[in-house]
Amino acid sequence: MKNDRKLPRLKYLSILAITMVIMQYQVVLAQFANGADVSWLSQMEASGYVFRNNAGVKENCLQILKEKGINALRFRLWVNPPGGYCNEKDVAYMAHRADSMGFSVLLDFHLSDTWADPGHQTIPSAWANDTFPQLKQDVYNYVYGVLDSLKLIGIIPKWVQIGNEVGNGILWPYGKATNMSNFAALIQSGYNAVKAVDSTIQVIIHLEDGHNDALFRKIFDGLKANRAKWDIIGMSVYPYWANLSWQVDDSLALLTMKDMIARYNTKVMVCEAGYLYYQSVDAKNYLVDLIRKTKSVGGLGVFYWEPECYNWQNYNMGAWDPKTQEPTIAMDAFLDTTATSIFQEKNITPFEFNIYPNPFNPSTTIQYSLPKSEKVIVKIYNILGEPVKTLVDANEEAGVHSVIWSGRNDFNNQAASGIYLVIINYGKRFQSRKIVLLK
Repeated sequence: MKNDRKLPRLKYLSILAITMVIMQYQVVLAQFANGADVSWLSQMEASGYVFRNNAGVKENCLQILKEKGINALRFRLWVNPPGGYCNEKDVAYMAHRADSMGFSVLLDFHLSDTWADPGHQTIPSAWANDTFPQLKQDVYNYVYGVLDSLKLIGIIPKWVQIGNEVGNGILWPYGKATNMSNFAALIQSGYNAVKAVDSTIQVIIHLEDGHNDALFRKIFDGLKANRAKWDIIGMSVYPYWANLSWQVDDSLALLTMKDMIARYNTKVMVCEAGYLYYQSVDAKNYLVDLIRKTKSVGGLGVFYWEPECYNWQNYNMGAWDPKTQEPTIAMDAFLDTTATSIFQEKNITPFEFNIYPNPFNPSTTIQYSLPKSEKVIVKIYNILGEPVKTLVDANEEAGVHSVIWSGRNDFNNQAASGIYLVIINYGKRFQSRKIVLLK
């Protein structure tokens, strides 16, 4: 009987240990977002575009970005675009790819069938004849529907933008910034929809012209006065479009960040950044400086807008060389010193962690690479934090390893369909990924 009394305590300690692991993983998730908007990627791939790493080897573009230090991806959403790309289905496909590779996901709801920016905020054709009260419901239903569908396949974005570069409002003419009460009501409708799906998703309100603090004060004062809510203030920082040197543009953006943090007690993020691809050295210096300045005020991340672009739709602010099909030196701005040394020393393998297929039935492969020989533990947990299956518990050599999970637990019983967590403990570090078992 005395031994029996120990069981609840042992179970408690086990759950506590798992909780600590998950908490440490959540700390990893809170890392600075080295981001890239790659919304054109699926269309480029369908058009036959090839991407190479800096060794000249053809490779998955997302893997190349990962090797460059990118840990978060942004995707724009159009309601009913004529060509289909950037619609809900396309974004779900790309978000799943991103999530399965361990990227955090930012969704950018343009609330239009096409580009939404300071010069264009066109109501989607499906909503064109709706009254203002109906538009508020349209925004809620659309945002909720997209996020709920993603949640069903195990994907919960970390951030969501309600509108894109909304310094002059959204859904014109009803939601122009000159009619702040309408604008705020539409923003609040989107905010409510996000939180109804998952309260942990952070809502961003994103403005253009990060150098223009007066614009940010005007818009956010107005939204606050009309009781609109947000979690993060986002900005675009483009020296080219601002017609400023990158040194001046970055410095002015930093002043705006500091003012927004002090004035509204809110976090900030650079949702869009970019520079001329053929001025790659300046582009790298600009990005290094912008990242440093953003980190200095506790900013959450910097996203480069469409770095993968080369010879694509006349866009000249990607970060890919059209001759070599490789990333330019600009992308090295996202590498920390450790990652840089790994990239330069080709015989050292960085830690990588991929799962395929995901979702899966009946089995999935968990692949990981180790930079050095270490003790490795690979375990499957359910969403309650309870252990399901130990796949690896051994010392392993540096290099690439893989293990298959057949969907069975430690007692060889079939696990139930649903969402699980794969946690790899290597040395003193942890990595985790969500996987979905389908029946």
